[in-house]
Amino acid sequence: MADILSTLYAALMLLTSVASTCGNLLLLLVLLLNKELRSDTLGLTLSFSLSDLALGLSAIPFSAYNSLSQPVRHSSEADVCQGGGFIFLLLQTASLHSLAWATIYKFTEICFALSFHSIWTAGRSRAVLIAVWLFCLANATMPLLGFGSYAYSESRFLCCPSFTPENRYFVLLWMGAGIVAPILTMCSLYGYIVYVARKQARRGTFMCNELHCFYVPANNYLRSSIVMVTTSGELKLFLDVAGTRVTPPLHRLTFFVKTSSSEFYSKFPPHRGPTTSFQPL
Repeated sequence: MADILSTLYAALMLLTSVASTCGNLLLLLVLLLNKELRSDTLGLTLSFSLSDLALGLSAIPFSAYNSLSQPVRHSSEADVCQGGGFIFLLLQTASLHSLAWATIYKFTEICFALSFHSIWTAGRSRAVLIAVWLFCLANATMPLLGFGSYAYSESRFLCCPSFTPENRYFVLLWMGAGIVAPILTMCSLYGYIVYVARKQARRGTFMCNELHCFYVPANNYLRSSIVMVTTSGELKLFLDVAGTRVTPPLHRLTFFVKTSSSEFYSKFPPHRGPTTSFQPL
């Protein structure tokens, strides 16, 4: 039974490693090929993406290997274990905090749109990134300096912070500031964004065309959208079908429906034929 659980655990770890590696490589590829997606949070995005990628290529495969090999004795004092615990704690904390600050960036962009560019600048984004990594380095270095410790976990098959009673203060500090705080921050901000969006949806919305904007109440928004989509589809279908069998002026009407009146008259100026004078008999 223990062998089956160990094999299942290793398979899940390998699946997690593959998913993390492929997902973050895809994200980096999208950022590389699309310059429009690069914003002031590019550093934070690269931070949590590269942290997850390194975590998926180092700590998780190491845990899967130990689950299958079942080492009889694994020294927690060895340099390999201490280094593995340091890398695991550093990458995990950096990933969560970088993602949390990217969420704060999106929250500021949505809820403080008018003053967003004065609040979040490129310099402040770099300062936040540096502060995140300094905090994560300090947090991961504490066990190496004696405040807390790294030990091999028989249940997780990797070296991680020791959860013994004598290390409870470091565990509380790491769990509170490194894991709970960023997760609560992300959940709270995204929850508030959803609340604001639902509140605005209940009030109604504004719809704009090329000439002006007009207010649509919430109880009429869905109905007007359905009618608008239906009628526009029927009109386009009628014009596309009829335009193949009638004279050229209907083609001009089709073009007029698809473009604004100013563009229509700029492309098809009114034509005035030669004036003809009629002499009375």
